[in-house]
Amino acid sequence: MKEHQALDMLHALSQETRLRIVRHLVRRGEEGATAGEIGKEVNAASSRASFHLSALEHAGAVTSQRRSRNIIYRANVAKLGNMMSFLLDNCCDNHPDIRKCCLGAEACC
Repeated sequence: MKEHQALDMLHALSQETRLRIVRHLVRRGEEGATAGEIGKEVNAASSRASFHLSALEHAGAVTSQRRSRNIIYRANVAKLGNMMSFLLDNCCDNHPDIRKCCLGAEACC
């Protein structure tokens, strides 16, 4: 992942509703969800959810696929993982204490 891609994704994730959307979509896995379903889950009108989903998709954090009359959104776990790896490897110099915290080996906070 290039630096500008990581920055785009971090920027998209730095908004509360968007972070809740990604959290929800990660839990939904391959099943994904429609904008309406996502909106209900994160307490946002479907039009507002669509706005946030567009920003997340542009940043690469989510993908969309048309299924009949619906658009199904899914977390882009590969790109989210790439961003986490970028942060660990390039920003944190793969520091062992930081890596332990990320891997859940021990409570760090």
